[in-house]
Amino acid sequence: MTADLRDLYQELILDHSRNPRNHRAPEASNRRADGYNPLCGDKITVYLRIERQVVVDAGFEGTGCAISTASASMMTESLKGKTLAEAEALFGKFHDLLTGKPENQGSPPDLGKLAVFGGVREFPIRVKCATLAWHTVRAALDQKPEPVTTE
Repeated sequence: MTADLRDLYQELILDHSRNPRNHRAPEASNRRADGYNPLCGDKITVYLRIERQVVVDAGFEGTGCAISTASASMMTESLKGKTLAEAEALFGKFHDLLTGKPENQGSPPDLGKLAVFGGVREFPIRVKCATLAWHTVRAALDQKPEPVTTE
């Protein structure tokens, strides 16, 4: 990765952490889940409005580090308009990107702007920060009532 590309990625993550999109509880949300990263102290609640098997709206509330907040912000943007199957597939691609699955070492999965988080895998302690919102949204999709934890 070139220095210019790395700088661009850092700017995108910083922008989403300073100005998170969808940092709210959407009206008429019909699914939600809570998540907690005890190592970093990140806490999040993810809200979804699902209609006819499509994520119509997504939002989150909570506090977290820059990576956690940026990940939640970009995740909620990416999920809107996706079917439940597409949302589940997106979770899988994102998780594989961050956990460094061998099949993704050559070329990252098509994640659009979410690919900026690929560099996080170089810092294993930060992978939990980046994936917290994703594990939490998966619990919301699966309607699991117990809070998600990264431990």
